[in-house]
Amino acid sequence: MDDVQGRADSRQIPINKVGIKDIFHPVRVKDRSGGEQHTIANFNMYVALPHNFKGTHMSRFVEVLHGHEREVSVDSFRQMLTEMTRKLDATTGHIEMSFPYFVMKKAPVSGVSSLMNYQASLIGEVQDGREEMWIRVLVPVTSLCPCSKKIADYGAHNQRSHITIKARVHEHLWIEELIDIAEHEASSQVYGILKRPDEKFVTERAYDNPKFVEDIVRDVAVRLNGEPRVLAYVVEAENFESIHNHSAYALIEKDKQGDNGPAGRAPPA
Repeated sequence: MDDVQGRADSRQIPINKVGIKDIFHPVRVKDRSGGEQHTIANFNMYVALPHNFKGTHMSRFVEVLHGHEREVSVDSFRQMLTEMTRKLDATTGHIEMSFPYFVMKKAPVSGVSSLMNYQASLIGEVQDGREEMWIRVLVPVTSLCPCSKKIADYGAHNQRSHITIKARVHEHLWIEELIDIAEHEASSQVYGILKRPDEKFVTERAYDNPKFVEDIVRDVAVRLNGEPRVLAYVVEAENFESIHNHSAYALIEKDKQGDNGPAGRAPPA
């Protein structure tokens, strides 16, 4: 049959990304405890299209995904990226795999255990043979306003916040390690289950550790600057303000191999 996508195109305009979005597939993810988590991931898969081709072959993206049997492991992620670009005859490729990730946490005083869920992503890019791998995790935390603490006679306003870390790595880095960095640099962690002694502890912990969004992203950046496995990063903090009808937001990005500016070709958040 006629290959319409493979026909020549006369407009002479290349396309940066073309492919499929929001396709779901079972995955298994190894965690730091030595176990495996079985979950469902959302995939975005793209390649660059040269100016002289009319279209790409969309079905081949799905073939690559389903070619890894019923499940896709994190170990096979790099292989998928290479296979996709080869199968689509492309020199540039991009895969995002986003999934819920769970960590068993113990409350700080009672020790009661509960699961906390986080949103994690693996992001892979290849361009002209050069490969980049990114890990992204969104971590819910508590932040307490230093200004409110300073001026108020009774307490200080706090709120649930999101810290997002996106790190380009060249060696293995556990998702939990990025979660640990984010939670350690927040005013306080959040937990699935807290007993009254735990609630007292985390409330006082936040009060003793007030931070603006500016403080949070800077403190996380200091930690990532000292992590040799991280080559570049983007750190975001968003406070869902409890006394305003808007959020407070801050972002730092850095390529540790270059200057202090934007982190190279970081994929969009």
